[in-house]
Amino acid sequence: MKRSSFITWDQLKVGALIAVALVIMGVAILKLGDAGNLFGKRYRLVAYVASASGLRVGGPVSVAGQLAGSIKEISFLPVDLDTTRNLKIVVEVNSTLREQVRKDSRAKIKTMGLLGDKVFDITVGTPKARSLHEGDTLFIAPSIDYEAVVQEASGAIREVVTLTRDLSKVTDGINRGEGTLGQLVTNRQLYDQLNLTLARTSSLMAKLENPRGTIGRLLDDPALYDNLNRTVASADTVISQINSGKGSVGKLLHDDTLYVHLVSIVARADSLMNTMAGGKGTIQKLFTDQQLYDQLVKTVTELNNVLIEVRRDPRRYTKEMIQVKLF
Repeated sequence: MKRSSFITWDQLKVGALIAVALVIMGVAILKLGDAGNLFGKRYRLVAYVASASGLRVGGPVSVAGQLAGSIKEISFLPVDLDTTRNLKIVVEVNSTLREQVRKDSRAKIKTMGLLGDKVFDITVGTPKARSLHEGDTLFIAPSIDYEAVVQEASGAIREVVTLTRDLSKVTDGINRGEGTLGQLVTNRQLYDQLNLTLARTSSLMAKLENPRGTIGRLLDDPALYDNLNRTVASADTVISQINSGKGSVGKLLHDDTLYVHLVSIVARADSLMNTMAGGKGTIQKLFTDQQLYDQLVKTVTELNNVLIEVRRDPRRYTKEMIQVKLF
C-alpha cells in the first residue's frame, strides 16, 4: 500500500508540541546559564587545604555567599611534613568578579545551612590589595569543623541525659518521702508544724511591734538613737581633747616629762639595789649577817617579855618613880 504524501492534522499537532518543548528547553538552558554564568568567561585560582571534606568536583564556588563558579579539580599533593597542604583545589571564578577577589581575600569551606552541602566560599577583598589573576593562590581561613561540633554536642547531650536520670532519681526519692524535701512534700504533720511555727512567728512579730515594749520603743522611739548620738559626740570631743594634749591624759600621751622622771627614779632604784647587793649599809647587813639578825630577834623577844611583865604588875616598875611630897 502506498504511503500518503500529505501531513495529517495529528502529525502537525505532534510536531508543534515538539517544537514548543524544544524552544522552552532552550530558553531554560539560557536562563540557567545566565543564572550560573555557565557560558561566561572564567579564570582559575588555586587553594591548598588540609581536608576537603564534603567538597566535590563540580561543586559550587561562591563569592560573599553568591554563586560565582565551580570546583574544577581536587587532587592530592606529594606527602611531606606540612599537613596543612594535603590537597590542591582548582576553582573557576567568573571573570566579572575579578575586582571582588583580591590578594587579601580568604577562602573557606562552608556549609549551606546547618547540615547542607559544602560550598567553597571566597570573601571580598579590599582596594589596598591587588586583584587575583589566572593561577594565583587563595589563602585559606579557618572554618568551623561541624563534625567536631557535633561530637561535642553529642557529649553534651550525653551529660544532659545523665543529669536527667539523676534528676529523675531525686524526684523519685522526693515522691517516696525520702529526705527533708520528701518530708516537706509528703508529710502532712511536718506541714502542720511549719504552719504553726509561722503562726507563732507572726504572733511574736506582732508583739514586738507593740509600741509599749522595749523592741517597739527601739523601732519607733528615737530617744535611744539621740542618746547614742550624743554619747558618740561627747566621746569624739573627749578624744579630740586628748589628741590636743590637754589635761592629764593628753599629757600622758604627748608629754614625755613623766616618762623621763620615771626613768630617773628607776635608775636611782637600780643604783640603790646595786649598793644593797654590794654588802654596804645596815640594810645589806640585815640581808646577809645572820648574827645581827639573831641579836635583833633576841632583843625584840626580851623587850616583848618586859612589856608583858609591865602589863601584868605595873606597880613593880613604877613604885619608885612616883614620889609624893607634902608641904
